[in-house]
Amino acid sequence: MTTPNACRILPSVCRSSSSLLLLLVFSAFSLQVSPVANAASAPKKLKPTDPYALIFGTVWGPDDHPAYGVKVKIRRASDKKTKWELYSDHRGEFALRVAAGKNDYIVGADLKGVKTQDGHPVHLVEEVPVHVEYDERVDIGLHLAR
Repeated sequence: MTTPNACRILPSVCRSSSSLLLLLVFSAFSLQVSPVANAASAPKKLKPTDPYALIFGTVWGPDDHPAYGVKVKIRRASDKKTKWELYSDHRGEFALRVAAGKNDYIVGADLKGVKTQDGHPVHLVEEVPVHVEYDERVDIGLHLAR
């Protein structure tokens, strides 16, 4: 189906069925683009092109080897609740992008159910405070003990 306005503007398009199909696809696409543009005015999130700081860390087990699969919790120092949760990879490493600029963060670990190979429970030696000034990388280490 064509609209009379489209045929008046582009009469050659209305004569061909393949061109008609292209016209319908592009008109449907243009209708779906406008809601996406309105969604961009939602609360600001960190975009890939925005400047960012990187909190990069390694979780070290009681035997001083990297610990895999440990749940890492990160929050702003001013907050009481955890904002970000991520897991350490096979090298014991984790990384989180945060907004560039002056801010303080607290990095800890959730060790419920985590035990050493011989069955001893582990605990976090201490939470690590992180201070970010600019768009920089901050390296830290989380140490676990028996």
